[in-house]
Amino acid sequence: VRAAEPGCQVILMTGHATVDTAIEAVKAGALDYIAKPFDLTRLRELLITVREGIRRRERLLQGDADVATRFEFHGMVGRSPAMQELFDLIRRLAPHVRTVLVSGETGTGKELVARALHALGPRRDRQFITVNCSAFVETLFESELFGHVRGAFTGATETKVGLFEHATGGTLLLDEAGELPLALQAKLLRAVEHGEVQRVGSLENRKTNVHVIAATNRNLRAESMAGRFRADLFYRLSIIEIHLLPLREHREDIPYLTARFVQECAARLKRSIGGVTPAAERLLQQALWPGNVRELKNVIERACILSVSNILSEREFATAMSTPQPVAIANRAQPAISGETRPDPNLMATAQRDQIERVLRQVGGNKAAAAKLLGMNRRSLYRWLDRLDLRP
Repeated sequence: VRAAEPGCQVILMTGHATVDTAIEAVKAGALDYIAKPFDLTRLRELLITVREGIRRRERLLQGDADVATRFEFHGMVGRSPAMQELFDLIRRLAPHVRTVLVSGETGTGKELVARALHALGPRRDRQFITVNCSAFVETLFESELFGHVRGAFTGATETKVGLFEHATGGTLLLDEAGELPLALQAKLLRAVEHGEVQRVGSLENRKTNVHVIAATNRNLRAESMAGRFRADLFYRLSIIEIHLLPLREHREDIPYLTARFVQECAARLKRSIGGVTPAAERLLQQALWPGNVRELKNVIERACILSVSNILSEREFATAMSTPQPVAIANRAQPAISGETRPDPNLMATAQRDQIERVLRQVGGNKAAAAKLLGMNRRSLYRWLDRLDLRP
């Protein structure tokens, strides 16, 4: 019963009422048991207890969702001091800044910060344009940013207006700014500093008026010192820098993020999903989250899709946090759930193993890079590898 419906409360009826029977019933996930022939008064008391427990749980779940709404800020959710300080900083900066550098690991919400700065600034009614600096080859990127004139190169059959001119009066977000080719950085500096661009194939300076926000998951100061990023451009972009903390450094926000993402996913799937079990919440609180808030959101979405219940259990999340598998195979592989009172002790190890293996594959087995991405020192990573038997 609990495998099919983790939120279901079970009362066992037995004709052999012993202490051992009671212990086994509770271990199996039952709330309580009643002996045959049963006493109607006792049964009524048990049912009242169950009803009050369900109502209390519903109030708690709704409370998390309400708190998430109360602490939402332009698409971000955070009750922790760190997130509240971030929201206050954005409010103070938005009316005044022209150039901002937003840094932080992948998945920390850099674009959301950029959009909040635009929405709270004097250009909120003008265009907000995003360009991914890693999505273009160098030869095409200059044309994309600054435009070109007809005949500038093979295939340039007509004049094209670049993104800087398109964004005039508004805001341009340079996402993955650390990927900008060095040859293009000097022209970008001129555009940012003097508000002038030259279309490819033209010597005419064209005036622009753009607020520029650069977002990166790289340490641009270190990149500039190593000669991989122009120091003058770095200093121009980082007059104001907003650094976003990884999720592991504000874990107290996970319950509120979870409530918000479950709420959004349930609405999108047109399903009634009330929240997560306490065991599932503990699993989410203790996970590594190298992909930060974006990874948490993706895991919750997968769990919502996999779940057949209106309450998400640790089993769905353990599966969702694993290396993706075909849904049918993942469902067949799930053993029966015995209830919140008896969570599988291997769930956390399985989830952590999958996360560490995924990060190691991502960095080609480089332990130092993996430790950095996971937010731990190399010694801690080696201890995890030993504990999970992942040493080669």
